[in-house]
Amino acid sequence: MIIRRAAAADAEQINNLLFQVAKIHADGRPDIFKKATKKYSDEELAEIIRNDETPIFAAEEDGRILGYAFCVYQSTKGSLLMQDKKTLYIDDICVDENHRGEHVGKSIFEYVEKFAKTNGFDNITLNVWAFNEGAYKFYENCGMTPLKTTMEKAL
Repeated sequence: MIIRRAAAADAEQINNLLFQVAKIHADGRPDIFKKATKKYSDEELAEIIRNDETPIFAAEEDGRILGYAFCVYQSTKGSLLMQDKKTLYIDDICVDENHRGEHVGKSIFEYVEKFAKTNGFDNITLNVWAFNEGAYKFYENCGMTPLKTTMEKAL
């Protein structure tokens, strides 16, 4: 398995994974997420792939994309309140349902972490939904700790 920057030719396989991760969210919180959809249109995905500040890192084996991490460059600079910080935000991470438990996700996360260190980022952040206990435990095992909590009261 190699991990590399995703290319336009990977869009179809990435779309299949986008549907898988969207299903997890729709099953977990159908009051928020729509069923049978994905996070990005084909046009949006093409733009994300082209943009150097929104890299997608894909785990590939024998021509198949086993998983990905969508990342976004973020920065805080010149704020009166906040310290200057260069953050690599993981917007979305997914491992193909047929390859979960094979350490694909761990390999992707380690690649993202190395990329962030090499490119002068101060930290990596992401959001994880409270219902997704497996993902929460995975991120803890990768060394992540809570930064803040979003709370809700459904009405």
